[in-house]
Amino acid sequence: MIEIVLNGAKFNVPVKSLSKLKELALGDKESEIYKFLEKFNATKPDIFIVDGFAIKEDSELKDGSNVVFIRRGVMPEREVLRAMIASRNSPELNLALSKAVVGVAGLGGLGSNIALSLARVGVKKLVLADFDVVEPSNLNRQQYFVRHIGMQKTQALKELINDVNPFVEVETHDIFLDEKNVASVFGECEILCEAFDNVAGKAMILNEAGASLKDKKIIGASGMAGYFSSNLIKTIKFAKNVYLCGDLTNEAKIGQGLMAPRVAVCANHEANLAIRLLMGLEA
Repeated sequence: MIEIVLNGAKFNVPVKSLSKLKELALGDKESEIYKFLEKFNATKPDIFIVDGFAIKEDSELKDGSNVVFIRRGVMPEREVLRAMIASRNSPELNLALSKAVVGVAGLGGLGSNIALSLARVGVKKLVLADFDVVEPSNLNRQQYFVRHIGMQKTQALKELINDVNPFVEVETHDIFLDEKNVASVFGECEILCEAFDNVAGKAMILNEAGASLKDKKIIGASGMAGYFSSNLIKTIKFAKNVYLCGDLTNEAKIGQGLMAPRVAVCANHEANLAIRLLMGLEA
């Protein structure tokens, strides 16, 4: 007998393979597992995920295995939706994410991409701060839509995160961040992603990294403009608690704008590093 998690619920089962679990779960309409799956229209699944991996062949199961049965084209109930969204993560990552609070300073091309990536993987809570509104030139690289023009970026992004993963807690601050308020805004966060589009803001965060933010891991960005090779973008450890993502060279300037592809690559370097740090790994 082993204990597995199936669609978010724990079951003790006398089988140790996916094929046998399918027989057990789907072959007896009076079984506890079948009745559980029946509530969520999952008794005729065509997608099977084991510990983060979608699999078609048989697979060994062990104590603690996380298994998800999904039927394409069926909207699941909220009760199992969380497990389905998180099903492609490893159980170890889901455990780390379940306790994580991450801040994002600036919600433009970098910040909106960082926040949505972290929301998709299922970070417990995001603290988002920006003073600005969405305007038309933002749409070439930022994760907003035409319907958001004129809205506060905090509110537009909170709306989008709810559409992607309604189980992520989102705290927003419509505020211009400076050295006087940054520590209080992100006080709860263990990791802070710097996502400003100006040198002054970036410098402020770096200065505070050794002062009011010294208890946090800071992930910043430098160099993502233009259409240079994506392979130039990298992640480095810059100081004791500071990491930088980007090519460290190509800043935005006249004739060298910011566009979706490289900005998103850099933003996801930041998001991926945040995940690594939450897992106890380094850059």
